[in-house]
Amino acid sequence: MIPTFYQTHLKKQLTKAQFLVMTILLSVMQSEKQVRLGRLARVFPYPITTESRRRKIQSFLDLPNLTISLIWFPLITYWLTTYCPIGTHLSIAIDRSQWGRINLFMVSLIWQKRAIPLYWSLLPKLGNSNLEEQTTNLQQV
Repeated sequence: MIPTFYQTHLKKQLTKAQFLVMTILLSVMQSEKQVRLGRLARVFPYPITTESRRRKIQSFLDLPNLTISLIWFPLITYWLTTYCPIGTHLSIAIDRSQWGRINLFMVSLIWQKRAIPLYWSLLPKLGNSNLEEQTTNLQQV
């Protein structure tokens, strides 16, 4: 179940059909615990062929309004203003992870011993990030 404030925000950003696809996709990802497109397409409960489901999921993920700034930042802002009173000490962590040829830079909020992603980006190279890349990503937050 998606929290109410997520639903309210997502319904403003997406059409009814897109919102339905998102809720189904989130449910499937939670039950499958894998985010491989082929796997998601096989178990996506839509009465069309697996290849059509794969293309439908792909086109949904390519929507221009599915961006960090339009979808994620307003949710994080709501969450922070609701659960963090003014004057609360907040910690931010930066991390770089590499999986094969994918190099991911992540900025996270540390909350009750958990890291909540605030911003992430793919680095255009393998290896560590430099100060310029770190500064650019931190400025987004």
